[in-house]
Amino acid sequence: MASSGVRHGQTGQVQNMMMAFNRTTNDIEFDFDGKNLTKGETDGSSYPNGGLRATHTAGGYLAIDTSSPIFLRGDTIFIPSAFVSYYGAALDEKTPLLRSNAALSKHGKRLLKHLGLDIGNQDVISNIGLEQEFFLIPRDQYYRRPDLQLAGRTIIGKDAPRGQEMCDHYMAPPSLSSPALACMQEIQDECWRLGIPLKTRHREVAPNQYEFAPLFGLNTTQIDQNLMVMQIIEEVAVRHGLAALMQEKPFNDVNGSGKHNNWSIGTEDGVMLLHPAKINKATGNDSAFAVIMSAIIAAVNEHGDLMRMAIASPGNDFRLGACEAPPAIVSTYLGEDITFYLSHFKDGKGEGEYIPKLKTLDLGTHEVLPFEVPAEDRNRTSPFPYGGARFEFRAVGSSQNVSMVNTVLNTIVAEKFAEFADRIDAGEDAHDIARQTLNDSWKVVFNGNNYDEAMQQELTDRGIWRIDSGVEAIAVITSEKNVKLFQKMKVLTKEECHSRQQIMHDHYTGTVDIEAKCLVDMLNQHIIPSVKAAGVGPLSDLEAAVGTLKAAISEIHATEDSYKKAQLARVLRLETMIDIRAVCDAAEEVVPANLWTLATYKELLFLDQHTASTPESESYFDE
Repeated sequence: MASSGVRHGQTGQVQNMMMAFNRTTNDIEFDFDGKNLTKGETDGSSYPNGGLRATHTAGGYLAIDTSSPIFLRGDTIFIPSAFVSYYGAALDEKTPLLRSNAALSKHGKRLLKHLGLDIGNQDVISNIGLEQEFFLIPRDQYYRRPDLQLAGRTIIGKDAPRGQEMCDHYMAPPSLSSPALACMQEIQDECWRLGIPLKTRHREVAPNQYEFAPLFGLNTTQIDQNLMVMQIIEEVAVRHGLAALMQEKPFNDVNGSGKHNNWSIGTEDGVMLLHPAKINKATGNDSAFAVIMSAIIAAVNEHGDLMRMAIASPGNDFRLGACEAPPAIVSTYLGEDITFYLSHFKDGKGEGEYIPKLKTLDLGTHEVLPFEVPAEDRNRTSPFPYGGARFEFRAVGSSQNVSMVNTVLNTIVAEKFAEFADRIDAGEDAHDIARQTLNDSWKVVFNGNNYDEAMQQELTDRGIWRIDSGVEAIAVITSEKNVKLFQKMKVLTKEECHSRQQIMHDHYTGTVDIEAKCLVDMLNQHIIPSVKAAGVGPLSDLEAAVGTLKAAISEIHATEDSYKKAQLARVLRLETMIDIRAVCDAAEEVVPANLWTLATYKELLFLDQHTASTPESESYFDE
């Protein structure tokens, strides 16, 4: 939670050699004791912990997570684990996720039984698929950018003459003139050795932007594997003379990177609760799908603030609202077909089974025969669109550990499942509950263009959750409503909620602190000397900017409260530093290239034009 976009690898690892000396023979023996595999102890106070630990109360305890496979990499066996304090408070992101899985299963089973499906000792599980976007840039140019090295994004930089205005990068063939393809092949091979199948690779919309997508699976396994995928991407890139950027918005005026979180729920034996035909058949209830969808729609309507909190990473400050990242207004897209069905269901105009429609495309050629496509189009502007058997949380940031994202989705849906089950236990009819719920929550359904400012105003006027500021979004985790929710579902205690708010605010402030200090150094060591050497450019404005930045940093450091510090940091980042960036970019525009010492967007963003592979490195795989 406190490392995204900042350091290499987001896991906490303790690597112990399992050996001992035989005190009789002095021989080395392997000490492969089971207790060392299932439990461990370490310092819990040196991690960001939001006040849950201190130096004088530092115990942190590891216990094996049996839901996520152990794996081998190099000479090390990695054992996915939960990490808690001496008193059982969650110091990690995995423990709340596991608790939310338990809540989803408990109340999902209750609702399914009322709908006609008793799954006995099975669990209701949450499956996810994570689409990982990232940038690959030349490593020699990366070393010429202190901001990329230390902050993960370019704090200044004039746009190159070419960007993505021609829409010519998306799905373009990987070029053998650069090492990018060989790098991606080796990443896939490394991941395969760990049991991680990266099924898809392709270029993304921005120059030098790429994506991997794995097979979907159980949420705990997928999250653990994604953390390793991000680490492997960074490590393998170095071997190919590249630097991998996982941050959400490393470059201005081109697409940022996301990690689309495809979320679904089902039974252990494969009954998919969001697949209308499968769930209706399994329950013998034509309205089961409608009831389940009404609960999820209600969860989004009531707890959109928590969904916004879950994606409030520092990098998303610059990404949300355009370039394939939905705005910070939490609605859901269902498509006209399902919307029509549920609208009639809620209004009592029809019940029956929802059967997704198909349409046939005939291209009018003999070579390409007519083929079927879904009746629904894709809405890439929606934060949470239904995509056929799953919802896609599109607003998630590329550098995030998505444990909190899935903890929130599980918890808010589990609460609605519990509410429905309780009301049915009390004698109410499931259909009546679903209809009332849909009518109460219908405002959150929106199938239009979320990028359109008029539509954004319409959604705001409807009263849909809208929190533009990531700093303010973080704070909602400790609202009375949300603390009660987490406590009721036994996912987070009040103390754990407050600790996470502090951790996330401190992470935000720390990120901005690094960025601001980088900008001071870049001004003093690069930009101002270049302007002086060239004899052109806004010298006085640049010199004044140094003092402005130092004063803002000092004010943040002098503030005690973590929330207030984060609020000051947001102003510094999204107002002061953006104004200073404009001055720096104006200087770059007029200073001759031979006097500008920082790598430019032209040098960073176009691998195909700036690097070349030797014949030996064109393909990672041996002949």
